[in-house]
Amino acid sequence: MGFALSEMQLSSSAFGPGQPIPKRHSGEGEDTSPALRWRDVPQGAQSLAVICHDPDAPLIQPGTYGFVHWVLYNLPPDLDGLPEATDLGATGQTDFGRTGYGGPMPPEGHGKHHYFFWLLALDADLQLPPGLTLWQFLEHAEPHVIGMNRLVGTYQRD
Repeated sequence: MGFALSEMQLSSSAFGPGQPIPKRHSGEGEDTSPALRWRDVPQGAQSLAVICHDPDAPLIQPGTYGFVHWVLYNLPPDLDGLPEATDLGATGQTDFGRTGYGGPMPPEGHGKHHYFFWLLALDADLQLPPGLTLWQFLEHAEPHVIGMNRLVGTYQRD
């Protein structure tokens, strides 16, 4: 399947598609991950992963674009969502230089940014170690992606 959108549906009780992400889920607020819900995970999924990426952020490293806010993997396939401030799964390295969720916080005066929350279904339970960067995670996961979809929220600093 590769990186094509699938029938999976991803939503959040905190914000709708194209809507602002509440301040409590930002770096200006409580910096807690939003609750997420999904359905229609493909048959054969053995694990799930969630990524949050801001493609509107200025380049931070040569060869990459945007800013990685969350890399969460090793999630069981029978989950239908994540609670707010989840502690489930293995957390990877963000571009903040730490693991765990790091909420939206674009540079002041930079305008509205778009935050892509991606859900990936994998046909293998890779049991990857915590602390991988997005790119390290994708190197292992890409051959196993059997479904994916996204929810896009926005955020602009006051």
